[in-house]
Amino acid sequence: MNKQFYELGYRYFRMPWEVGPREELAGLVESGRIAPCRAIDLGCGTGSNAVFLAQHGFDVTGVDYAASAIEKARRRADSTGVKVQFIVDDLTDLRNVNGTYDFLADYGTLDDLDQADRDLYVQNVEPLTHPGSMFLLWCFEWPRRWWERLIPFELAFEPGEAERRFGERFEIE
Repeated sequence: MNKQFYELGYRYFRMPWEVGPREELAGLVESGRIAPCRAIDLGCGTGSNAVFLAQHGFDVTGVDYAASAIEKARRRADSTGVKVQFIVDDLTDLRNVNGTYDFLADYGTLDDLDQADRDLYVQNVEPLTHPGSMFLLWCFEWPRRWWERLIPFELAFEPGEAERRFGERFEIE
């Protein structure tokens, strides 16, 4: 999907995936499996996951290419009294994010990209990791259905795609 879709969607609507902190993330944090550390929320949208992490002691950066989403994310952080660095940037061509992170989270951003942009995403995100980084990647995965070949955007990963893209760098659970 294109940038204008997200920009207008976040500006004028509540997007259907804006459901608050994701259950899987909350479970990992509340169980102590992921302890407070330097974290980045890739495709952070309106910031619910980033704010949740900050509320639990993480040093958080949130990145999204929709400026209208980042505006809402900043307001969310301000209203809850936490500090999150929100950055408008494109995950396929990062220019404003530096350093490495202990924990990276992506909820439904990578699987929305076409194949070429997925390659660019991996090239841009991999330098943000270091040995021992954890990467929580949430995406749809199913064999591409015949009608999906007729639409101009991706809906899901093909089976095994996460392993192909990240298996050499991360232990996949």
